[in-house]
Amino acid sequence: MSPRSRGVSLRRWLSPSIGLNRWFALVIVGMVLVALAVAHLLRQLSRDIEPGSVAASLLDIATLQFLPYPLRGLAVGVVGAACIVVGGYRVMRVITDPLRGSDTDQPFVEVLYQRRHLARGPRIVAIGGGTGLSALLRGLKQHTSNLTAIVTVADDGGSSGVLREELGIPPVGDIRNCIVALADAEPQMRELLQYRFPAGDDPDATTLGGHAVGNLLLAAMVAVEGGDFEEGVRRLNRILAVRGQVVPVTATPLTLHARRRNGDVVEGQSRIMVTSDIERVWVTPEDVTPSQDALDAIADAELIILGPGSLYTSLLPSLLVPAIRDAVAVARVPRLFVCNVATQPNETDRMSLAQHLDALVDHTTPGIVDLVLANNRLDATAPADWLAEPVRLDWPPAMTPPPNLVLDDVVASANAHHHDPAKLAAAVIRAYETEAAARRRVMIRSA
Repeated sequence: MSPRSRGVSLRRWLSPSIGLNRWFALVIVGMVLVALAVAHLLRQLSRDIEPGSVAASLLDIATLQFLPYPLRGLAVGVVGAACIVVGGYRVMRVITDPLRGSDTDQPFVEVLYQRRHLARGPRIVAIGGGTGLSALLRGLKQHTSNLTAIVTVADDGGSSGVLREELGIPPVGDIRNCIVALADAEPQMRELLQYRFPAGDDPDATTLGGHAVGNLLLAAMVAVEGGDFEEGVRRLNRILAVRGQVVPVTATPLTLHARRRNGDVVEGQSRIMVTSDIERVWVTPEDVTPSQDALDAIADAELIILGPGSLYTSLLPSLLVPAIRDAVAVARVPRLFVCNVATQPNETDRMSLAQHLDALVDHTTPGIVDLVLANNRLDATAPADWLAEPVRLDWPPAMTPPPNLVLDDVVASANAHHHDPAKLAAAVIRAYETEAAARRRVMIRSA
């Protein structure tokens, strides 16, 4: 470690965000008191010992009488300070080196500083599912560890659908993606959880083909917990040291239904994703028991984020749980709707920003959104096989009064179909801080 790096590390250890400076100060005060006690003892000995004796000579050497008077205190102080710094640093290294993660080259103090700093971040609840929510979480975990992801359980396709049908558990795919996004795990562990076994040639054979390792692990956790789905998710949160928590919106598998404008009814999330001209969606069972962890997080939140994610198949299924919808509706904190950067083939073809918001409000309740965040960079590179288009920024929506609109560059420059996690999280935090400051000013004026 270079001298500059050692200096930075020392400053980190003394940073208020670490929380050790007060205890360092207490140790130093104790050392000073012990030094004063020793000084009083030496002073008493110098009076009692006979001058010219061997004991007196040894005492003169111990008290640096051979040095000029101003240099005695300076010499002892310099040696003492050096002992404190070197000894304290070595003690911290001995304690923390075995705890250092193998997936990072950062010194332990940097990791500790970041975690203690993040622990003071805002309490944020994000509701949704799909790749949009996991992208948001990857960005937000760099700003706060007080995160709760409330994830939909309406998926019925792929590995999640198979496990749902065979084991009777809610779908785990979106939950797995969010846990991986928030986990402080080694890169190899994240790759392992996302690994999907290749499908076999025989579709009727019972194999691991198509299953993600994380899905199987979650299913096993539920079995270990005696079928308690929420406790199984909690245990995986703890094992992977998730920053915050990932919770299912309910422990009951939900079935999503949609009615098209021509009156046709479609059942199942996987089918609705490829359905156009959607007029209305709903879930069954209609009145399920919500996750208590989700309700507690909403009640304690400082910011509630709706989206991003597939409007009808990822975001709305969670908000269609009555207790979750009502908890968000009565929350007195900023509620931010993050609109997708692009439409989705079939599901939200040609829908504008205002139409996204109108559909959200029509399915929930007026006043459920205070802020809307949308992308205003429309020149990002689109994939060659891209069938969608950037969401048009028409405004205002039909609801009155309309929520505050925040426009920002939140798109991945190399893929106009996806949010950039870092840019999205930074935009969310800026919008939250601006809104929170405005609310404080209103409260001060009304006081």
